Amino acid sequence: MIVADAERYLEQTPLWPKEGRHILAQFDEETIVVYQAYNAAIGCFAAKHGRLGGDFSYSRMSWVKPNFLWMMYRSGWGTKTNQEITLALRIRRPFFDSLLATAVSSTWDRQQFASEQEWSTAISKSSVRVQWDPDHDPFGAKLNRRAIQLGLRGETLVAFGQQELVEVIDLSEFVAHQRAVILSGSLSRLITPRERIYRPANDTLATRLRLS
Repeated sequence: MIVADAERYLEQTPLWPKEGRHILAQFDEETIVVYQAYNAAIGCFAAKHGRLGGDFSYSRMSWVKPNFLWMMYRSGWGTKTNQEITLALRIRRPFFDSLLATAVSSTWDRQQFASEQEWSTAISKSSVRVQWDPDHDPFGAKLNRRAIQLGLRGETLVAFGQQELVEVIDLSEFVAHQRAVILSGSLSRLITPRERIYRPANDTLATRLRLS
């Protein structure tokens, strides 16, 4: 269980960078965890069957986030409509790195594309988008550090939801417990999944993503 590999938030924060682009994630030598939040029908199906199916739509773009607290910010700690079920999705690292390698920025990146038209063409052909957003603390305040999220569609989304999932864990109960801790205002009791800086195996890829 992923919640077994967790630490107190205040013990982790000194190990996390204060600014720059970083991929904070829980990972081991073979796998990495990303998060999504769904309604009960989709979330419970995935947790039961170990794959995305049922009411889940493969015809839309779906965004995954390796940073637990960014997911909590996005879902309001599991309180926003259709985001009540928080899933931890463990996928193979080579697949995750392949997502990073093929991702095209969701906005025009002038360092990678000479013209907006060139970027527009690339994004129309790509099945993976990358977006860097301000990271957030447990209370939702913006940080200088940037967090990554990846948008998946088409065959890549099918591969993610069907073939590449090693484990699907429903974290909703854990999230609800930690949400109560947040509401009490006591960060000293907050526990979050153990996350460290993730670097892709390919240094060229790290440079392309402009990781700090």
